[in-house]
Order: sequence, then structure tokens, then C-alpha cells
Amino acid sequence: MVAGGAGYIGSHCLWLLRQRGYDAFAYDNLAEGHRGAVLDADLVVGSLSDTDLLTRTLRDRGVEAVFHFAASCYVGVSVDNPASYYDNNVATTLNLLDAMRASDVNRFIFSSTCATYGNPVQEYMDETHPQWPINPYGWTKFMVERILADYDSAYGLRHVALRYFNAAGAHPEGSIGEHHDPETHLIPLVIHAAQGRRSDIKVFGDDYDTPDGTCIRDYIHILDLSEAHILGLEHLRAGKPSGAFNLGNGAGYSVMEVIRMVEEVTGKPIQRDVQGRRVGDPPRLVGNSAHAQEVLGWTQQYGDLRTIIETAWRWHSEHPDGFSE
Repeated sequence: MVAGGAGYIGSHCLWLLRQRGYDAFAYDNLAEGHRGAVLDADLVVGSLSDTDLLTRTLRDRGVEAVFHFAASCYVGVSVDNPASYYDNNVATTLNLLDAMRASDVNRFIFSSTCATYGNPVQEYMDETHPQWPINPYGWTKFMVERILADYDSAYGLRHVALRYFNAAGAHPEGSIGEHHDPETHLIPLVIHAAQGRRSDIKVFGDDYDTPDGTCIRDYIHILDLSEAHILGLEHLRAGKPSGAFNLGNGAGYSVMEVIRMVEEVTGKPIQRDVQGRRVGDPPRLVGNSAHAQEVLGWTQQYGDLRTIIETAWRWHSEHPDGFSE
């Protein structure tokens, strides 16, 4: 069962699971997901707070593992309205885990985040980096990781938590892609500027200690991300222990590099609006994914920035208004 399977990451993972022969379906309340994103897969429309529906779905469909993508993910909103984030990201996850226990489902693949680390204290962040979130969103993910460790120890409910940096790109054939409202991610925003849907791109700070003065972030293609989740499931099916793994490209790209690559791929000029630094923006956030490579056997197939942007551009070009429903 792919909870949040009608969302951006969940829908790509759902597609790849089915490509690999898994009998996978989506469970989503469609608050932020899109019915069209599940393509021809089954969709159970429901909330993770609905214990009866959850338990019935898990039992009736003979679920052996749950992928959990059904979380709120806007940092700014989490600061303004933390109550909604602790409810949706922590309380409903507890409900899901307890429904799994009641249904004898003991494999859980969790969509975590590098936001559990907080401000970086080393250039390349690995799993030993201190976890000290700086916003409610990061704290909710950190709390679920702690809950998972306790549920593993007490109940034998094993998990793989995947801490990723910035998911990007789209299905190479353009059938599914990124559609958020509001959109806050850099790559789709720059593509929107190339499409004329926005007048410019705001660049917050060009005086950082980086090669071109703009912030560097770690981007990972959505299908590489999905592949890691499937490897996480296979890891648990093989009887191996629970664990947490970073997912990123290990290099990072600056804001200006992203803008220039979108210009190259689209052939459209992008107007920059350089402003002052945003409070709390570190110069560089780059992950070290060596642990996932070593333990899960994960490798990237779509790791370069051009491929990420080419696939995103195809999706946005063919679906200028995103999903129709």
C-alpha cells in the first residue's frame, strides 16, 4: 500500500512498484494528491485518521508492506501552523502504524527528510550527522523516526527511513510529474518562468562562499528516489534490520546552475531578481549517500542535472496546467 500514492513522490514510486510486478495500490485522501497521478492503479480514497478503513484495507488486500508518503511538507506552513503538522505528520502516522500492528503488517518504508538534521555542521552530510531540526516540519519527521525505532524494538515492526534532499524531475515519458499548489520548489518555478507563467525568479543571495555566490542544494531524480524505496522493501523482505539512509546526488547544484540549465534545455531566457539572503539559508546542503549505496545497492540512473530538468520540462510542457483532476 502506497499511502500518499497520488502525490508527487508517491505516484512515481507506485508506478515503479507496478512496473516491477508488485501488486501495489494508492491510499490517499486527495487533499494534495491528484487522482490522475495514479494512472491505472487502484486508488482507495481515505484518511490515515480513519482507523476502520485503514485496518479493513490492510486486511482485505493482504498488504505485506506500507510505503508512507502522506505527509505535509511545507516548511513555512509548519512554522505558521505547527498544530496541523504534528497532527497530520505524527498523529496520523501513529494511527497507520497501529492499524498495521492490528493487521500483522510489519514492513514500513518511510519518506523522511534531510530536514531532520537541521543546520549542517559538515560539508557532506551522512547518517552520523547530528539530528537537530530547526522547524516543525523537520521535528515531525524526526519524531516519526524515533517512534519507528521504538516500534521496531517493542513490536518487531521493521522499517527503512529514507532521508532525502530535493526530489526533482518527472517520469521520462511525461505521464506523471510535479504539480503542487502552491509551488515552492526551485526547478518547477524556474520552468514556470521559462513558460511565461511568472515574470522572473527570485535569487536569495549571490554573495555566499560558493563558486557563483548562490546557494548549493542536492537534487535527486524522482525515479532514482523511487528505486531506493523499492530497494528498502527488498532489504526488509530479505530479513535485514531496520535502518535510515540518506538519498542525494552527492554533488549539489547552485541556484544559478539550475537557472542556466533550464535556459539551455528550454531555449528560453530567465529573468533573475537578485535579492538579499533569506534568514536560515545555509550556503550548501549536500548529502552523502554512500551508506545507501553500500547497504541497499542503490545507484543513480538519472543523476545529472540536465536529465532531471529535461524530464521535468517534458512533463510541464505536455501538462501546462498539471493534472486535470
